[in-house]
Amino acid sequence: MKTTIFTVWTSIAVLAGMVGSSCAEAPAMRDAANHDQLVLKLRQAQQDDPMKHMSKAKGADPAAVYKPKDILSQSDIIAFQGLATLVPKCAILRIPKNYKDRIAMQPGAQIVSWADFYAANRGWITIVEVSRTQAEGNLALPDETRKQITKNGNLVVATFLGGPISVLPLKKPEKTGGKTSEDSDTKVSEDTGAKEPATTDTQKP
Repeated sequence: MKTTIFTVWTSIAVLAGMVGSSCAEAPAMRDAANHDQLVLKLRQAQQDDPMKHMSKAKGADPAAVYKPKDILSQSDIIAFQGLATLVPKCAILRIPKNYKDRIAMQPGAQIVSWADFYAANRGWITIVEVSRTQAEGNLALPDETRKQITKNGNLVVATFLGGPISVLPLKKPEKTGGKTSEDSDTKVSEDTGAKEPATTDTQKP
């Protein structure tokens, strides 16, 4: 009997200890911030914002100075038989006289990709693959290539990795003896009579 009573009291003591331990570890309750307190903290943060004390940057706004240019102003249009495509300015290296009317948008023409347009008009368009260095004007086209462009009866378009690319005039070298190599490397265009660098044979429409 005494053993039973002792066991019961031991169990009660253990349970009491567990309850006391759980009560001691319970987190303290805090009041949640109300709407007015949140508004006050927001105002304080805005008043302490260091950006408000910084002086305005001087000079022109870069976003206004370097406005993106529209693609039409940077492109030439080639159109024929209801199709049209855009190529970068200076990508057309030669325009024969009988094809000049095709360097403009035609009424009702559908704009297509260069690949689709060239596939449909490869009979009168010749492409000349150039390197990036040549396109940048840092390296002249080979003499043989320039001769082929001059004698070609087709519209000639410069490409890089299959896509049309602008070919800039060969950069002017340093003067030697009062004369540059570029001065001696100019010719009169067969089609327009205009004087232009023979390295590119570029004819603007």
